[in-house]
Amino acid sequence: MDLKRIAGSRAWRLAIGLALVLGVGVPVVAVSASSETLTVAEALAAQGAGSASVTGYVVGQPTATDTVLRAGFTSDTAIAIADLASEPATANMLYVQVSGSYRDTFGLRSNPSLRGRAVTVTGTLTAYFAHGGLKNPTAMSVDGSAPPAGPTRTPTPGTTPGGDDYDRTYYASAVGRTGPALRTALHEVISVQRTVTYDQVWEALKETDQDPANPGNVILLYSGRSQRKDVNGGDPDDWNREHVWAKSHGDFGTATGPGTDLHHLRPEDVSVNSERGNKDFDNGGGPVREAPGNFTDGDSWEPRDAVKGDVARMIMYMAIRYEGGDGWPNLEPNQSVRNGSAPYLGKLSVLLQWNRADPPDAFEKRRNQVIYDRWQGNRNPFVDHPEWATAIWGG
Repeated sequence: MDLKRIAGSRAWRLAIGLALVLGVGVPVVAVSASSETLTVAEALAAQGAGSASVTGYVVGQPTATDTVLRAGFTSDTAIAIADLASEPATANMLYVQVSGSYRDTFGLRSNPSLRGRAVTVTGTLTAYFAHGGLKNPTAMSVDGSAPPAGPTRTPTPGTTPGGDDYDRTYYASAVGRTGPALRTALHEVISVQRTVTYDQVWEALKETDQDPANPGNVILLYSGRSQRKDVNGGDPDDWNREHVWAKSHGDFGTATGPGTDLHHLRPEDVSVNSERGNKDFDNGGGPVREAPGNFTDGDSWEPRDAVKGDVARMIMYMAIRYEGGDGWPNLEPNQSVRNGSAPYLGKLSVLLQWNRADPPDAFEKRRNQVIYDRWQGNRNPFVDHPEWATAIWGG
């Protein structure tokens, strides 16, 4: 039998893996790197079988046998890949050594936006961190090619920079679900994120809310005014950091976490921000003089039509992202406009209407992408799939 000829076949690779698992002796034959690539599951079963190419999604940075960082990456020396971008179990991950020549483009500390993308690596199938692994890589590629430069790329919203649909990667565990099952899946997906400090929010908003017609300006959420990026602070005509989910609703303040989450922080005129205060959202009220198109009364705020859906989707994101873990309150939209300091914000039925009436536009989609690529590494699922709001809350 010509073992070299058949070494590249999938049947032979699987046979090697099964034999290794069962402890049956087999000839150790290098898996052909020129053949079709292995899945992560196949690579884990074929540990010790020699050289192979493996394709999987980057899920984090391994630091120990059973520990993988999903955010706050500390090193460029290793990545964990899996057959699902949202894989929760380290047992289903392959730990990949990132040697010196590949660290500038494949290390997660230097390239955090690599998480969730498909990569193909070629190297030796052998234990790494006392875990199924691949070491001494001889080739690494992402989405079929070398990764483009992080700060300058402008991927199409809804797809990865390489053109891979997020439904097959980032949202793989959520697609096809509804109700509580969808909610749980989305929470697990978007909770994997990097955090920013409240000081870093200033610089982040200058990028996330940049005026597409004037790169030196930001667009203010409620007023819609384009204002110079450097005119920010606490003076009446400055812009400052508006918490769309009012930070007093749940009393989380500005500490790192919900208080600094860019998916609900927006630039706004200091005076308008002050007038909105911590009011809930609803239709009606009198016109806001400093921000035409907005309306307010004693307990609610109605934003201008162009951002009604934006506001709704930010509130929905916060409700799914912050479910009471990590010491944070369990945030939830409800039907009240008098929630005080309780971790609720209304009015849910109106927010659902706004979500339908004002679908995501190019500005909102770009903002979601910039937060994902450059700052937090997580997405607002309701920008990518506005219909998921109804699938979770009805209406």
